[in-house]
Amino acid sequence: MTTALPEWFYPGPPGGWTADMLDHLPPGAPRHVELIDGSLIMMSPQTAFHLYAIRLFENGLKPPEHLAVVREMTVTLGMRQRLEPDILLVEKSAITPRTTSFRPEDVHLVVEVASEESMDRDRTTKPIKYSNAGIRHFWRVEQEDGVPVVFTFELEPAVKAYVPTGIHRKRLQLDIGFDVDLDLRLSWPPD
Repeated sequence: MTTALPEWFYPGPPGGWTADMLDHLPPGAPRHVELIDGSLIMMSPQTAFHLYAIRLFENGLKPPEHLAVVREMTVTLGMRQRLEPDILLVEKSAITPRTTSFRPEDVHLVVEVASEESMDRDRTTKPIKYSNAGIRHFWRVEQEDGVPVVFTFELEPAVKAYVPTGIHRKRLQLDIGFDVDLDLRLSWPPD
């Protein structure tokens, strides 16, 4: 079974898609669309694990007063790069009623909850894009026997690359400019 692409999608604008174009997609466009290297990436339907893992971080992170936890909004890394992490920690001063995307300098942490469809992007493409943009902390969350495993990274500024700071099962305890202490256990069915 094949599904025809909508007329607006293919072949796309001359010269490719740009970050600002995502704010002007037609009304029938998918809700969650990323731009990587000028190409639109449509998000696949999320699993229950993905939903509850995002909720765990959204509700469990307790940042200092100047930061806010934001879910499923984009960060514009360049003219042809506008990624949508599952969770971001951003400067509150960057949030206005009209905000649709954040600048990398306003982002303290990005969290990607990997799915089968996004695994390669979350393990290779996105960390390179985030580190090149200077985002200080990156976490990748994967599923292991129905519970989250969190791979944490911090930017080494001299080389603009992430270095691993840990692999966390059951509990995430870490200092990212403030103390993080999260119980990672999910029960099925969820409470």
